[in-house]
Amino acid sequence: MNYLSVENISKAFGEVELFSDISFGINKDQKIAFIAKNGAGKTSILNILAGVASSDTGQVISRKGLKIEYLSQEENLDYNLTVEQTIFNSDNDTLKVISAYEHALKNPSDEKAYQQAFEKMEQLNAWDFETQYKQILFKLKLEDLSQKVSSLSGGQRKRLSLAVILIHKPDLLILDEPTNHLDLEMIEWLENYFKKEKITLFMVTHDRYFLERVCNEIVELDNGEFYTYKGNYSYYLQKKEERIAVEKASVSKAKNLFSKELEWMRRQPKARTTKSKSRIDDFYKIKEEAHKRRDNHQVQLEINMERMGSKILELHSISKSFGDLQILNKFEYVFKRGERIGIIGKNGTGKSSFLNIITQKLPIDSGKVVVGETIKFGYYTQDGINPKPGQKVIEIIKEYGEYIPLTKGRKISAAQLLERFLFNRKRQYDFVEKLSGGERKRLYLCTVLIQNPNFLILDEPTNDLDIITLNVLENFLLDFPGCLLVVSHDRYFMDKIVDHLFIFRGEGKIEDFPGNYSDYRAYEDSKPKEHSTQTQKVDSRVNTSTKIKLSFKEKKELEAIESVIEKLITEKKEIETKFLEEAITGTEINELSVELQKINTLIDKNEERWFELSAKIND
Repeated sequence: MNYLSVENISKAFGEVELFSDISFGINKDQKIAFIAKNGAGKTSILNILAGVASSDTGQVISRKGLKIEYLSQEENLDYNLTVEQTIFNSDNDTLKVISAYEHALKNPSDEKAYQQAFEKMEQLNAWDFETQYKQILFKLKLEDLSQKVSSLSGGQRKRLSLAVILIHKPDLLILDEPTNHLDLEMIEWLENYFKKEKITLFMVTHDRYFLERVCNEIVELDNGEFYTYKGNYSYYLQKKEERIAVEKASVSKAKNLFSKELEWMRRQPKARTTKSKSRIDDFYKIKEEAHKRRDNHQVQLEINMERMGSKILELHSISKSFGDLQILNKFEYVFKRGERIGIIGKNGTGKSSFLNIITQKLPIDSGKVVVGETIKFGYYTQDGINPKPGQKVIEIIKEYGEYIPLTKGRKISAAQLLERFLFNRKRQYDFVEKLSGGERKRLYLCTVLIQNPNFLILDEPTNDLDIITLNVLENFLLDFPGCLLVVSHDRYFMDKIVDHLFIFRGEGKIEDFPGNYSDYRAYEDSKPKEHSTQTQKVDSRVNTSTKIKLSFKEKKELEAIESVIEKLITEKKEIETKFLEEAITGTEINELSVELQKINTLIDKNEERWFELSAKIND
């Protein structure tokens, strides 16, 4: 079933044409990822699909009555409302019934209102819907429903926007970087949610694991051409490589033919026959094909960084708290040459604060930070750049350096560095205010690199970067000979560039794990966990003073859930036992890890419903 058709749309801003004559369709149950370079017009296309912007040409035709929800980079929340009011501020009939039921629970003395609300819930079978939306709020850490939107952090507002569109259950979800501002636990939950739900998606994301596991189709805008790949991210990479190989062969063949035709053209007299004119027209087509250029932009910088002494960075029993929130508790670590450390943990556990402590932008409560005399930090923060009005791209980077030295006595200028990071010579003389969000991040990255650091600290460097730029950055970091410390929720990125992890558990606890992110997940999934500790959670929305008795249907459901959980825990223990077998192979470990993850997901889902039902039982 076709939901939406895009026919020959184009968009330009002044003389800059973003794209032209783009056509494609979105069908029911498709999960499509849209890939393009920063500045190619990804967000503009999403805005056109969502109806918040218009195209210069063409049209977008949607199915009658189609419900579309759009998660954009721009906030669209009412700051005067609470979290709860924002969720229920909807035309969704089921949500209105649930809102009335929630209100009745808070006023148990009005038995008539409660009975009416209960009957409406039964009529619409809204119980499952209520459970699902509470799960969404719980997983996205939006548990204080009385909190005003104006008091939320930027990340919390982004999560609230995401929660609202998920709860509304539209026919088509359009998402612009949905994993930004989510920690790894939330990303994995959202990934599993999209995988199991029958939902139609069209999204832009730089998270390649997310692409691999969620999407069943990828569309790409590349050098003005639109390509479709019927598969996940691995399939896309394979088919794109094949396409590029065919294009190169075609260009090579056209060049040879062009040389022959050029010789023929030069021999021709001024008066030409009809047959000659046809051949001349063909000549110009061949010429156009022969002069095509592909810019792969593979960056392999061999930076001749400043020498590192024997002392790099030492952290001696450092502690830091913000009021009652402790982020470091007598943490000790001595960095060695060439270490590549990733930092992961839930939002609010102090990851960015830790980086600020290392760079001495934030004081510690106790302990000592010792930085080696030869160490030169390059610190990429989430703040980005603040250009002056009318400042050009090339002027920004020259404020930090004219060139960086390479090995064997070579050097690379600021302009050459920009070109390697996908800013062509024309783009370098554009005003910074004309850049997209991703292009600004890319420029900021160049300002950090041109300072020739020997210790790179990167705080969420993958946010707003396109996949092509991420490959460029990864290639650079793989060749970088200095120390690397990076905070990122991009699992693919972390797997590729770090050797071990600092895991921020909260309450000042930090673990040093010897491996990358996938190693860590496999280890965590294999650890035995006691069921009794998992069943201590209680939904913060439930007021114990207003608990009610379960209906007959709910009692039966509760009994069934308890049996299901017991069975799942038994299966889980059997898999965990297999991990201890000496003869187990790497392939078997991977297969068991996937199976264990599925079982953990089912346990979580059933336990959350168990909590909901248990909380209703009177003491």
